[in-house]
Amino acid sequence: MLDQANYTPRLKSLYADSIRAAMKEEFSFKNEMQIPRLDKIVLNMGVGEAVKDTKKVKNAAEELSLIAGQKAVITYAKKSIAGFRVREEMPLGCKVTLRGDRMFEFLDRLITIALPRVRDFRGVKGTSFDGRGNYAFGLKEHIVFPEIDFDKVDEVLGMDIIICTTAKADAEAKALLKHFNMPFNS
Repeated sequence: MLDQANYTPRLKSLYADSIRAAMKEEFSFKNEMQIPRLDKIVLNMGVGEAVKDTKKVKNAAEELSLIAGQKAVITYAKKSIAGFRVREEMPLGCKVTLRGDRMFEFLDRLITIALPRVRDFRGVKGTSFDGRGNYAFGLKEHIVFPEIDFDKVDEVLGMDIIICTTAKADAEAKALLKHFNMPFNS
């Protein structure tokens, strides 16, 4: 059994030991605090079928909680949209914000286990940065994570993954994620 008091996630120690130094040299930062680091990872599931059946949002939240390792928050509609049959305060999805050790553990599982299990995977798009050093991409199937039991899944759902960094520019954020072995295709 792991000793929780002395346990450090693999990617966290990799960042502290080698990535910080490589980033400082690559971008010639003068101050240690200028070196970009991971801030948070946000996982989001929008459940379009929730309009017909609100139980699907609860199932999605439970599965997202299994993937993230912490409880998912159900998100509600802010206003009514008649064309989509959405009423105000109707549950429509769920999300989780990961920080600290859980964030590093999730990123490690994402890069080493989940992304290689995606069908016809050729790498993630290298252009999906927002201009401020944050990276966002989507998965069409949440069943690529090993925590999800394929036999118990009613419906395959997609999910959005947003990796927020403290980088000031996209080039710095991309270099940081490359050091973490993020499989970019361009």
